[in-house]
Amino acid sequence: MENIFNIVKNNQLFESINVEDFGSLMGCLSATRKVVKKNAVILKHGEKVECVYVILSGTVKIVKENLDGKENMLAKLGKGEIFAEVFACANIQYSPVTVTALEDSEVMLINYNKVISACPTNCIYHTVLIENMLKLMAKKNLMLQQKVEIISKRTTRERLLLYFDMKRGKNTKFTIPFSREALADYLCVDRSAMSNELSKMQKEGIIKYHKNDFEVIV
Repeated sequence: MENIFNIVKNNQLFESINVEDFGSLMGCLSATRKVVKKNAVILKHGEKVECVYVILSGTVKIVKENLDGKENMLAKLGKGEIFAEVFACANIQYSPVTVTALEDSEVMLINYNKVISACPTNCIYHTVLIENMLKLMAKKNLMLQQKVEIISKRTTRERLLLYFDMKRGKNTKFTIPFSREALADYLCVDRSAMSNELSKMQKEGIIKYHKNDFEVIV
């Protein structure tokens, strides 16, 4: 259990929970583990949402299909991150997205009803977990607002510049977590058009980049 704690301890959901209490907490929540193969579906669109998922190894992608069947990637998540907590917290019974493993992965499933239910032993770390969940929901809501703001921009360049501005914070250099295809999906733009725009922006001296490392020229 200590190995799992070392994976998830930096996730906001487990903030202020120590390793001594972690094992008891997972037992209280009836947490289980599941190994999934590359390209396997972990959570399917329309499937009932009953758990919060914690990624113990590997990476996953969260996608939503448009009416024309085209996938819009909402996020790419890796070791130590969680998903489906927003749907569970909002009492969305059926998943509006599909989550697929991008490589061989392992996830931990936590029954959400046990997260929000009163603990029979009144353990303090259960209360801390609920508080952390509320903070996490607020953070995820902010991220969703940012995504809406990005895709409201009319041109590919405007979307790229806004995404870079959000990603870099106060820094000029930063690294993005997406491949070019994944970035195009996230921004809801054509990949070829985006690649051309990136090249133009670099030639114009607006940005510099090498693979996933970027710099905004101030």
